[in-house]
Formats: sequence, C-alpha cells, structure tokens
Amino acid sequence: MAIQVGFLRAVNLGKRRVPMARLVEVCTDLGHASPWTFVNSGNVVFEAPGRRASLEKGLESALEDEFGFECTTFVRSAAQLRTALALAPFTVGSGDTYFVTFLKAKPSGAAAHALEALSNEFETLVVDGCEVHWRMHGKSTDSQLVKRDWERILGVNTSTSRNTTMLTKLLAKIDA
Repeated sequence: MAIQVGFLRAVNLGKRRVPMARLVEVCTDLGHASPWTFVNSGNVVFEAPGRRASLEKGLESALEDEFGFECTTFVRSAAQLRTALALAPFTVGSGDTYFVTFLKAKPSGAAAHALEALSNEFETLVVDGCEVHWRMHGKSTDSQLVKRDWERILGVNTSTSRNTTMLTKLLAKIDA
C-alpha cells in the first residue's frame, strides 16, 4: 500500500471544526491503515491503495456524513508530494512565503495561463500539473490575491494551499 496524504480544505476555521482524533477514526473506518494527523489544519497521512479521485471521494463523503458540512479533500501520495516540493520553480528569499496549492484537476492551458497572469510584484504563481507554486515576498496575509480570483479561474472549492515549510516537516515525519 502507498503512503497517502489528505489535505482538507478550509477546516478548523470558524464553525468548520474537524477534531484531528476524529479524522484519524474516520480514516480507520474507511479501512485506511496507520492514519495519523499533522498539525491542526486538516492534514492526514494514511496507507491505502487506489486512485486519488476514489480516495478523495471516499474521504469527502465520510467526512461530510461525520461533520455535517462539505469537506473537500485533496490526496497526494508521499512520492507526488516529494516531486512537487522538489520542483522549486523560483528562488525563495529570506522573509518570503512559499505555498504549494493543490488542485482537484490539472487546469486547461488557458486556465493555467490565467492563474500565472495573477502574478504581480508581491507574488509569483507557477502552475505545474495539478499544483500551483505560489511565492510571496512577505507574509501570506499581505497577499493581493483573494479567493474570488482563484474561483473565477478554477471554480469553487477546487484548491487548497499549504506552506512548504510545513510540507517539508510533514515529509520528514513520513520518512522517519
């Protein structure tokens, strides 16, 4: 079985609470082996065979049943996560913030171009398959991009972002 990582979109914000212990139980109930969570932002690691879309659909359905709200989930294998982090399409300077944004599907050429066109002096977007590499020259809270910019191009609930510092620590824990 492959090591998989599930990234839940927009949880533990406001009323959208997903206790990490319960997330582990939901994964166990789905038959996923050795689940564990990493930080309290909806990241779960587990072992499971199967295609990404099938794993995502199973998790989303079980989580919505359990918590009573839509819980869009993005699954990547540990190997896919390593590949995404190895890309490093730009230099990250001191004080910069670097996210990988996971997408539900690879955007069309026009959509990828439109995303990259959102780049500005503060932030740079680079699309690579089903991920967007997003560097900001400063804190993410200073980003000029807003949710509607992404949704106008990709649609609603089709992406979730994670800081590469956290992703690197997550991979180190997987490898330990």
